[in-house]
Amino acid sequence: MIQRIQTVYLLLVSLLNLAVLFFPLAIIRSGEEFYTLDATGFNTMTTPPELVYPTWALIALIAIISLIALITIFLYKKRMLQIRFCIFNSVLMLAFYGLLAFLVWKVTGDVADFHFGVRLALAFPLIALILNYLAIRNIGADEVLVRSLNRLR
Repeated sequence: MIQRIQTVYLLLVSLLNLAVLFFPLAIIRSGEEFYTLDATGFNTMTTPPELVYPTWALIALIAIISLIALITIFLYKKRMLQIRFCIFNSVLMLAFYGLLAFLVWKVTGDVADFHFGVRLALAFPLIALILNYLAIRNIGADEVLVRSLNRLR
């Protein structure tokens, strides 16, 4: 289980998505107001920060992605189910960006003067998506190897 490279990939997927919970994703300027976007929602940049629009769906999606990646590690005896979980997790990671775009559109509305400043943590799900793809390829290679060894018996 641990000695396989896909376990490392899936563990990194889980850790990268958990890191999204703790870092700011973007800074948004809408008109004359500035907001920070993190997993909890849109906060004003005043002191103390005030939560303007909560994003509980984003937190839930990140938690589900991390949990599925961890569960997938322990399904090492059922490789095809592991591949299906990884594909489902990839769809959820793409849904993360779709939900994020929808939330930014909903908060900014029809404001013509709009600026979206990206932070490093916004790339973590994309990196996790690439690592998830690498895990799928390595799980598939293991399945091919096992099937070829069964054919030789």
